[in-house]
Amino acid sequence: MDAHDRTVAAVAGLGYVGLPMAVALAKAGYRVCGLDVDEEKINRLNAGRSTVIGIDDGEIRSVLVRFTAGSDYAAVSRADAVVICVPTPLTPEREPDLTYIRSAVGAMLPHLKRGTLIVLESTTYPGTTDELIRRVVEEARGWRVGEDFHLCYSPERIDPGNQTYRLDNSPKIVGGATPACLEAGVRFYRSFVRQVVPVSSTAAAEAAKLFENTFRNVNIALVNEFALLCERLGVSVWEVVQAAATKPFGFLPFWPGPGIGGHCIPVDPLYLNWTARRYGRPMKLIELADEVNRRMPRHVVERVTELLNREGKPVRGARIALIGIAYKPDVDDVRESPSLDILDELIARQANVICCDPLVPSFRHRGRMFRTEAVTPELLSGLDLAVILTNHSAVDVRLIAEHAPLVLDTRNALAGIAGGRVVRLGEPSAEPPAAQG
Repeated sequence: MDAHDRTVAAVAGLGYVGLPMAVALAKAGYRVCGLDVDEEKINRLNAGRSTVIGIDDGEIRSVLVRFTAGSDYAAVSRADAVVICVPTPLTPEREPDLTYIRSAVGAMLPHLKRGTLIVLESTTYPGTTDELIRRVVEEARGWRVGEDFHLCYSPERIDPGNQTYRLDNSPKIVGGATPACLEAGVRFYRSFVRQVVPVSSTAAAEAAKLFENTFRNVNIALVNEFALLCERLGVSVWEVVQAAATKPFGFLPFWPGPGIGGHCIPVDPLYLNWTARRYGRPMKLIELADEVNRRMPRHVVERVTELLNREGKPVRGARIALIGIAYKPDVDDVRESPSLDILDELIARQANVICCDPLVPSFRHRGRMFRTEAVTPELLSGLDLAVILTNHSAVDVRLIAEHAPLVLDTRNALAGIAGGRVVRLGEPSAEPPAAQG
């Protein structure tokens, strides 16, 4: 019998973070109760069908003997560990929205049993675990953290589409509310993760997660701004960064693109800066990086307009294919995708926009359902312009180079591929202007 055969774990939230967690726990021998509010998702999972990229149907079927999905938080009463993996988006005012955490904690509160380990994995600002879980449980149940229940924060490091680094082989940061909590959390994660990295507190773990993604956000903004300069200088940002990356120390290459998307990079730095403002120390670099990255979709539309105008064509009425709607390669997630901002702007300019994405058959945006089309020679040859926004491995980029009359490549997807008339983001499309002054 497996060492965890009698141990029950509940996972709240069965999305890109929670489902891999639930599967990993079931594979490690835990009996797992998956909790979600989406009944369609629950039915699919209980029928052995996956709902996220990176977990196939076979994996779901293989753990059904130990895994059950549902919506009733009464299942928490049987759990020795509860892992919270719910979304933490931004409000319309671009401030932290912790509605889903509050809801999950409120739903589980009446059902918690003494000795339960509660772990928050949702990305959030330093202090959340203490404010929204420790205080709530202690006040509502009259329990003491570290004695009657254990509480940890362990930031998720799921990278959808990454075939190399998964939940089990990515180092797992764990911070506990007390030393006893940390010990319980480390013991829990070591049962199914290869390397656990203990830190001194839940706030330290929360801050580490935000800093990881702020680092990426700021460096992406730097290379995006540099790409705009390269267009004016008459050099290729791709060549320059690749050359700089030959330095064996003190440099880490980042690459430009049409903007940033997903549930982490556009959001997490704003959680960190919101915290910084609470302490009277706003992080200006985060604010500038956010401004630069949010500006990139409009710059792509400006390049589209420039390229069409050089052909004597207006944007209005032009047949433009946006190739890649998901925010990153080889995933089907369109959350915060820069492609959506570009779509909005081109529709506002009355372009005839065709969306293409082999991983996103359809998507809902601003109350409207969009269906995507396949990238075929016939579709490409009938375009005025193809814009590569996401370089999915399932897209035959040679086909685009051979059949599209004009291409704007924002991802350097056509590097080394001859054919067609291709202009890349971060490269000049005409004689660069002279320096001013």
